[in-house]
Amino acid sequence: MDIHQAQLLRWVLVETSHPGNVGSAARALKTMGFSDLHLIHPKTSGIAQESEAIALASGAVDLLEASTESESLQSAVEGCSLVIGLTSRDREFGPPALDWLSVRELIEQTLAKKGRVALVFGPERTGLENHHLALCTHRAWLDANPAYPSLNLAQALMVCAYTLREHLQGPGNAIAEEDISPKAEYADPAAIAAMLDHWRAGLEAIGYLDPAHPKKLMPRLQALFARSRLHKEEIDLLRGIAKQMLLRK
Repeated sequence: MDIHQAQLLRWVLVETSHPGNVGSAARALKTMGFSDLHLIHPKTSGIAQESEAIALASGAVDLLEASTESESLQSAVEGCSLVIGLTSRDREFGPPALDWLSVRELIEQTLAKKGRVALVFGPERTGLENHHLALCTHRAWLDANPAYPSLNLAQALMVCAYTLREHLQGPGNAIAEEDISPKAEYADPAAIAAMLDHWRAGLEAIGYLDPAHPKKLMPRLQALFARSRLHKEEIDLLRGIAKQMLLRK
């Protein structure tokens, strides 16, 4: 793994409660050669500056100081062509599910094409909610004891960082030149979410979606588009269709 690969990987903690987990996460990332830490709507504003976070970061206080805190998950995944939501819970809808081994292969392929990747970890008590996963291209889980699959947030992040580093610098992982030739760019989840909002308005305009009784139409469409791995030009096409629906209002 080289420094350029590490810079393309973004580590996102959503609504973290405990400062110690933020500090431990920073230490784990620095130990494994990663650095881009984003904190989304933590329970305490300025959580990276809490004394417990600083204490558990040990020698990684610089990474804490460089971390980005914001209110919006959408802003953190913008520009990322691959966004992995880590959760062990099955969902009726949402992005396609992959085991961690398959995720590592997908991350390697994305990095080889210079694509940016985000790994998203949810709140300690509840994990990622459906509205968080709506901004992910895939959801993934770590293979653990099925009778007790619970991992502390910082532990889960450390497992991911260690095994990903091991995979990226391991022998036999070079990707053939023909496999990394430029291809159409994937749309990031923020662009897909905006397109879905546009479609919601369009479907309401033509009377196909009743806002008072939406049922499961939009979650089904979100799951459909997530499976499709839309490209940027396809987003433009779909938004053009939505625009025409709105003109019929």
